[in-house]
Amino acid sequence: MATFKDESIALIMKLEYSSLKDDGSLILTNFNCSPSLHLLRETNLYKIIWSLEKIVTFQVDGYQINLKKDEVLFCTPLNIVRMDKDTRDLMAIVFNREFYCIRDHDHEVSCNGFLFFGSSHPPIIELSEREKENFKVLFRFFKEEFETKDQIQGEMLRNLLKRLLIKSSRLLKKGLPEAEIPNTQLDIIRKFNVLVEMHFREKHQVAEYANLLHKSPKTIANLFHKYSDKTPLTAINERVAMEAKRLLLYSEKTSEEIAYELGYSEPGHFSKFFKKNVGCSPIEFKKKKLVPS
Repeated sequence: MATFKDESIALIMKLEYSSLKDDGSLILTNFNCSPSLHLLRETNLYKIIWSLEKIVTFQVDGYQINLKKDEVLFCTPLNIVRMDKDTRDLMAIVFNREFYCIRDHDHEVSCNGFLFFGSSHPPIIELSEREKENFKVLFRFFKEEFETKDQIQGEMLRNLLKRLLIKSSRLLKKGLPEAEIPNTQLDIIRKFNVLVEMHFREKHQVAEYANLLHKSPKTIANLFHKYSDKTPLTAINERVAMEAKRLLLYSEKTSEEIAYELGYSEPGHFSKFFKKNVGCSPIEFKKKKLVPS
């Protein structure tokens, strides 16, 4: 049986659906109340954050994010989000894997490794006036469905979430350097991103991922040229560097322990990699705590 919770007064909003059967949870909030901000401390939640009226500043993985009006940010459960309690003008959909598993349902929405993947720069889409109105209508449907407490409420909310993810994936694809990149090619990029997420701790070379995809490194590089301004090696290095920064900021592990965890047999090699990709040594980074974007 599902439970329904609505905490809504003045500028505060937290609409929550949760299922006792499978522990699935979906929340619509503006982060203007303590229970909503506490959600950011949980480690198993996907977060879709929309800036409604102005530039909103908060942190993702220790970096400052300036989310502009009508921009939408997509964070995985890996991304650590921090914002002040006085943050205003946001709307967010927050859900866990039990409610909707991006990986298991990739055949439905095709966003794994695209909208959601372990990146030091979470994807952002910009809404046009027409798209903004479409999103407003969709979020209005979400609000209405939270008021309908019946046996199919969860499935209705899942359908709305799928629609939101599909629309967002289409918008993100429009913003690619080559917007008409075929889905078959885009799927290779998505699979590359997923494989990096699975193996970045032990595989640091493009050729290793190309072998897993049964493609040549040159083919992967050419596809990345259509997909973004990054090279595939940059994507791998950013993922390793991001994990290193997270562990430095949010764990008690030493630089040497982190080096071994990320597949470096020599801590000195890890330090050289970190300085080249981040701009300072691991020790210097940890002292700074937060690094401006």
